[in-house]
Formats: sequence, structure tokens, C-alpha cells
Amino acid sequence: MFGLFKKKKEEPAIVTIDYSALAVDMHSHLLPGIDDGSPDAATSVSYIQKMMELGYRKFITTPHAYPDLYPNTPETIKAAHAVLMQQLQQEGIDVEVRAAAEYFIDDSFADRLKSNEQFLTLHNNFVLVEISFMQPPPDLNEVLFELIVKGYQPVLAHPERYNFYHSKKEIYHRFKDQGCLLQVNLLSLIGYYGKSVQDAAHFLVQEKLVDLIGTDLHHQRHLEAMQHPQLMHELQTALQLNTILNSTLS
Repeated sequence: MFGLFKKKKEEPAIVTIDYSALAVDMHSHLLPGIDDGSPDAATSVSYIQKMMELGYRKFITTPHAYPDLYPNTPETIKAAHAVLMQQLQQEGIDVEVRAAAEYFIDDSFADRLKSNEQFLTLHNNFVLVEISFMQPPPDLNEVLFELIVKGYQPVLAHPERYNFYHSKKEIYHRFKDQGCLLQVNLLSLIGYYGKSVQDAAHFLVQEKLVDLIGTDLHHQRHLEAMQHPQLMHELQTALQLNTILNSTLS
């Protein structure tokens, strides 16, 4: 009889996964078959459809431009973009997908910069750049400075993932002081890439150093991880503490 008055066990709260506050994903590998991201147009479309269900409304996709591994050029990128857009049209999906690139900073990039090569941009003059996960290029500061001199706005991809900066996080402030924007990977916020990367991402958020948040989506596992309910709390914190520019990218 007394069992009738027992307190009901509370059901866990259902968290709605919604990235509409970001609206624009500005770092992904959705162009088919030209880097370590989506292998074909059908897969790309399936990823885009799911991301639209999660609240994204526009995509600026950024294949690797890394001469030794993925020697993409504006021509190869535009060709893959055309294939993707044709597939989207065939399936009746109306969504804006723009193509830029994620440029790997090495000696060849510095040479291309000196030769006044025109780089593909995320938005206006924003150029997404990455560096080696092993060690920073010795001339990194000079290259970032030269980008600015040439009229570009450098955006450093996933600074939290460079382990060599974890013991000297003051470098993040220096990047900002130098005029570089910082883009954090969404999944770094929940420890997808490891605890030390998560700690660095949280540091960037708490220090109000984050300018952009990208999925850096390569494959289905990333897409599944994006549906982790903890991400909604992490995203809310990042948006409250930082001026996130995703939705302003036209």
C-alpha cells in the first residue's frame, strides 16, 4: 500500500540537438573524393541532409590544400563542388554550399603567398589555415603576418588540437594579439579528441578567444558524435562568453 506513495523515478531530460544558433558550418570536408573526407557525392548529400536536420542552414566546406598529401587547387575544388551541387539538385535539396579550403602552412604555402597566389576564402578575406600536429612551422608568425599584409584575415583551424601548445597556452593570446582569428572544433568541447584537447578548448572558451566554431566533419563518426547532448550545454557556454562569427559569414 505504501508503495503507491513512492516518489517516481525522474526520467532523464531529453535534450534537443539544435545548431541553428550557429547556422553556418565553416569547416568541413564535404566535397566528394578530394581529401580524407566524404568519398562520394551521395555520402556528402547524406551528411548535409542530417546536418540540416540539426539546424545548419549553410555550409562553407574546406578541403585540405596540402601539396604533399592532398594537392588541391582552386580547379580541383571547384570541380568537386560542381559534382556535389549537381547531386544536391538531383535530390531536390535547396541549400547553399560554398567551397573554400583549409590551407596547410609549410614552405610551399609561404612560397605561394610570396607569389601573390589568390587563396579561396571562407568569407570576404578570411583564409582558413592549419599547421602540423607534430610541431609548429618555424616561420609561423611571419606567414600569419604576411597573410595580413596581403589583405587576408587568417583563421587558425583547431588551435586546441596542437598538443605542443597545451603547456604554453599564452600562445593563444599571442595569436589573437597578432590579428589571427581562432576556430575551435565543435567536438573538442566534449573530449572527442582527448582530455587535453578538451581542456585547451575550454580554456579558449573561458578566455573568450573563440571566433568561429566548425564541425571539421570528415565522416559518419563525427556526425554521430555531434548528436551528443552535452554539446548543447558546451555550445551555449561558448556563445555566451564569446562573439562567435559563424552566422555572419555570407
